[in-house]
Amino acid sequence: MGYAVIASGGKQYKVREGETVNVERLDGDVGAEIVFDHVLMHSDGENVTIGTPVLENAVVKGHIIDQGKHSKIVVFKYKRRKGYRRKQGHRQPYTCVRIDEIAI
Repeated sequence: MGYAVIASGGKQYKVREGETVNVERLDGDVGAEIVFDHVLMHSDGENVTIGTPVLENAVVKGHIIDQGKHSKIVVFKYKRRKGYRRKQGHRQPYTCVRIDEIAI
């Protein structure tokens, strides 16, 4: 079973064909095809190919399943004895992508 390591949104993801992965928010509608061309590494189960920094002519194709937001985190700033309190929430947007093909 082969896999690839791709870069998207300043992060790196290890992906396999048929699996879903949540990446940083990408433009596109649900069902749209997406192509990741920053493939950093590929393994077919026996041989490993590492790019310098990316592999030439290597792409990972998939399609968008969902556009959503993660659960809320609370950002709370506090300084004791000073009466300083700040409470803020944050929900990080994501794009859920199903990997269809790893083409080398």
